[in-house]
Amino acid sequence: MKRLLLGDEAIALGALHAGLSGVYAYPGTPSTEITEFIQLQQATRKEGEAEVKCRWATNEKTAMEGALGMSYMGKRALVCMKHVGMNVAADAFVNSAMTGANGGLVVVAADDPSMHSSQNEQDSRFYGKFALIPVFEPSSQQEAYDMIRAAFDYSEKFQIPVLMRVTTRMAHSRAVVTLGEQRPQNECSTPQRPRQWILLPGNSRVRYNTLLEEQQLFEQDAVESKFNSYKAGTDKKLGIVACGIAYNYLMENYPDGCPYTVVKVAQYPLPKKLIAQMVAEGVQEVMVMEEGQPVVEEQMRGLVPSSIPVTGRLTGALPRAGELTPDSVRKALGMEALATFDAEPLVAPRPPALCQGCGHRDMYTALNEVAREYADPRVFADIGCYTLGAMPPFQAIHTCVEMGASITMARGASEAGQHPAFAVIGDSTFTHSGITGLLDCVNAKANVVIIISDNLTTGMTGGQDSAGTGRLEAICQGVGVEPEHIRVVVPLPKNMEEIKQVLRDEIAYPGVSVVIPRRECIQTLKRHAKQQKK
Repeated sequence: MKRLLLGDEAIALGALHAGLSGVYAYPGTPSTEITEFIQLQQATRKEGEAEVKCRWATNEKTAMEGALGMSYMGKRALVCMKHVGMNVAADAFVNSAMTGANGGLVVVAADDPSMHSSQNEQDSRFYGKFALIPVFEPSSQQEAYDMIRAAFDYSEKFQIPVLMRVTTRMAHSRAVVTLGEQRPQNECSTPQRPRQWILLPGNSRVRYNTLLEEQQLFEQDAVESKFNSYKAGTDKKLGIVACGIAYNYLMENYPDGCPYTVVKVAQYPLPKKLIAQMVAEGVQEVMVMEEGQPVVEEQMRGLVPSSIPVTGRLTGALPRAGELTPDSVRKALGMEALATFDAEPLVAPRPPALCQGCGHRDMYTALNEVAREYADPRVFADIGCYTLGAMPPFQAIHTCVEMGASITMARGASEAGQHPAFAVIGDSTFTHSGITGLLDCVNAKANVVIIISDNLTTGMTGGQDSAGTGRLEAICQGVGVEPEHIRVVVPLPKNMEEIKQVLRDEIAYPGVSVVIPRRECIQTLKRHAKQQKK
């Protein structure tokens, strides 16, 4: 059977066909569609089919921990996040190399080179290398489907979590995929080495030595892997190491076969024996093609004799920043550029903006009008739709760093003497990583006004469930905010004077205030209205 699938959908379906028991994830582009696809399959599953747990987690760390718990019980678990989510999950992820896995455990990190919807271009392969965890990186949708199934087997064979790294183009492009057989879910079973899961120093020292010894097994497996390959070329002028989707871009330029020796890398640790074989063949130069940062290129400099130049992103042979493309690969190979269609004169740029009718708009209108009444206001913002408050016509925010930073930055600024100090954060981001910052503010009796702009969903990634819906006031009160300084308003033009007065009152209060403008996201409101009509 064949299906036309996004890369994300190929991963999701491959995981389901591998006998998946649970997916644990927090939405983040370009990884979101993996979990959504599994949720859709569960919503339409037939009677008698095994259930796959697929509710969104509160953040990436809790997702990683939930998957670890399922793996501990012998079941196969999948964790999905975007690359910056790896920073949130890092504590659990790095330590999972020490606990190992019981049931197969695969972590999918979707990197975003060119920063289409992200704050940075970090490369998740560094996390695999840092944690000593094997990394898989598919070069096509078919390979993504096959590889996720193989990754679960690999995880159980070596009793180790596996990191699968994809990038935006792999995640969000489509291809026809040939499907395999559906496997049953694992039965429950507890680990054969239970002490390994208790990371006391004495246990960890033993486990760490074992993990170091296993690196040779992982590397040998990479050399023999069906996902890695070595193809000798007729032209020894150049040897190419092509990683992940970059291999696709290379072969697109050589539909009849590449004349150079090519080492395809889709499974790590880096298969050093294949690199050594290429060097032994007498190539005069080695070019490394990889999406993201020069992870492999930096390693190559210790594997290739100094007499053989190594080129790639570090040398400028390929662009240092942004996505690779078939055209950038073509240029690096010295091939004549293909004719392209220049859309620039025909297409006017359209910067992103908050939707018409969005509650964030009314919140920012009120905030801007009140802020102008003070000498030097500062608004610390966060990650979400409302980050577009930085754009015209509002230009309302002064910072946006990472998930949850708004509240704690406002606290720090307040303690440095800033007044008024505002924090703007969304409901989903607040439960993701803002609650602990609020607790810091309460404990420090910080003079801050925290605006939790509640649109009752995770709006930026398409309207997924928000963990705190219906509970924000209770959470804030439980953390220690005085009930009389938890104020809920409805962000509509007709309520503008009320909202502004609430903000003025809370600025005047020398402590922690929380203002919650609450109105459903205009996009999910439309969706719900259509569903009700049906």
